[in-house]
Amino acid sequence: MAKLDRNGVKVHYEVHGAGPTLLLSHGYSSTCRMWDGQIEALKDRFQVVVWDFRGHGESDYPADPGLYSEALTVGDMLALLDVVGARKAIVAGLSLGGYMSLAFHASHPDRVRALMLFDTGPGFKKDEARLKWNETANKRAADFDTRGLTALNSSDEVKLTRHRDAKGLAGAARGMLAQQNDRVIQSLDKIAVPTLVLVGANDTNFLAATDYMAAKIRGATKAVVPDAGHAANLHQPALFNQAVEAFLAKLPAA
Repeated sequence: MAKLDRNGVKVHYEVHGAGPTLLLSHGYSSTCRMWDGQIEALKDRFQVVVWDFRGHGESDYPADPGLYSEALTVGDMLALLDVVGARKAIVAGLSLGGYMSLAFHASHPDRVRALMLFDTGPGFKKDEARLKWNETANKRAADFDTRGLTALNSSDEVKLTRHRDAKGLAGAARGMLAQQNDRVIQSLDKIAVPTLVLVGANDTNFLAATDYMAAKIRGATKAVVPDAGHAANLHQPALFNQAVEAFLAKLPAA
């Protein structure tokens, strides 16, 4: 198993196939295993890179809460592209992975060939809305502190995961799920790369957010996967892959 050493924090990653690089980031409290169906579908044409966030799966679980942040996550993503030799990549993710994909583009637009944003949102412009979101993130962290891994929810992208220590998930909730500012949502109108915004039709918590992103990002392609919830790739894998492959087929040559 490949590990990327980020100043003493080892980050698990996998490289499948060959071709243009596609970096897939998972949702909070999931792992790279949620992408197995996409790896299988795309590895014959793409170099598919999947990885586990800090505090998740096969990556390290730092005890220092300062080692979990949006900036460090974006840095992990940049280091992954460097280690696999990708000057540019199609950067994609679901939920927290989608938000981090937007954060990565806001910091390193020159490294992004295209974006794919699945069942995710861009954060909040209003401080009150962000505060409410962060209260929920901190409650999740406290729940992991109290109940350990039994606090994991039963959503489909979480059920297939294996974590070693709930303290990592608590640290990730406080440092990565919680948001510090409106930088990401304010960056949407600066996105100039092809972008797919996809949502499951039943993912009610993210329908408005995906409508907003599709409207704000110039030329964005919107896709709604019928009869799918938050983990659209797991609920309707064939339809999800069909939407992704249709988008990828239209990208300008690298």
